[in-house]
Amino acid sequence: MAVQVWYENDADLGLLRDRRFAVIGYGNQGHAHALNLRDAGATVIVGQRAGKSFDRAVSDGFQPVSIAEAIEQSDVVILALPDEDIGRIHGEQVKSHLRAGQAIGFVHGFAVRFGLVKAPSDVDVIMVAPKGPGTLVRSAFERGGGLSCIVAVEQDATGRARDVALAWGAGVGGGKGGMIEATFAQECESDLFGEQAVLCGGVIELMKAAFEILMEAGVPEELAYFECIHEVKQVVDLQYAEGLAGMRSRISNTASYGGLTRGPRIVDDAMRTRMREILGEVQDGSFAKEWIAECEAGRKRLTALTSEEAAHASEPAGRAVRSLAAKAIR
Repeated sequence: MAVQVWYENDADLGLLRDRRFAVIGYGNQGHAHALNLRDAGATVIVGQRAGKSFDRAVSDGFQPVSIAEAIEQSDVVILALPDEDIGRIHGEQVKSHLRAGQAIGFVHGFAVRFGLVKAPSDVDVIMVAPKGPGTLVRSAFERGGGLSCIVAVEQDATGRARDVALAWGAGVGGGKGGMIEATFAQECESDLFGEQAVLCGGVIELMKAAFEILMEAGVPEELAYFECIHEVKQVVDLQYAEGLAGMRSRISNTASYGGLTRGPRIVDDAMRTRMREILGEVQDGSFAKEWIAECEAGRKRLTALTSEEAAHASEPAGRAVRSLAAKAIR
């Protein structure tokens, strides 16, 4: 299915000067959006409570205000907050201060897709979701480029919601990398599935399992770490630069043959069935309900699982390997 991709020339950059942008939350994404928009010529107000993020905003030259003040002073309100907090903060501190004609913006579709936020009917609801963490959003912009991003319009109350979204996306650098038009649901569901099945779930578990199997076979832990975890970045970097075919052309014939013939035995029909189940849990909202319930219960399971992984046998091996790699670079 073809997608619509917009670039900087497609955006009305005059909107960056005509609209005042409030960035609520000066964290991972918030700081990058605030700094990039400011550098692009926009008026930016930061809404942030006291703490480390507040101090960071001050050191970056902002004068943070309360959420209510930020909304009152702005035309576009960007909620750059953790998924699990947006619904509560919107209900308690945002919704009552919104006025007709404003735009409320999101950097991820979670809160809207799963009904944590129900915006008033007289405001635009838009999204600019960069395809990378805030540090990369900022560093790419500083180099004169930008990360690709997903742009979406959920509600167009003013008739200019897409125009504002494209201006915001271009203002943070997305106009250089390409602004892909999608829906909140498409962005959210694909993002969660990718994280769970591949990036932060499937690949991590595959690396840990392979490391454990080599250890069981008597392979030294540092060597097992090199082969099953450390070198993943090298292969992914080749894919990132040149795609799967380009990666294959740059590795040995032995590695290509072994991967192409043995890989499908790992990712078989049974695994595809489980992946479809995971996607189903994202799409039917059961994962979102589970995650919100986990947060409301104090994130005890997340804390336990994180601690368990931090104690995995690959961790000390990784520290040793990284030490060797650092010495090699010097």
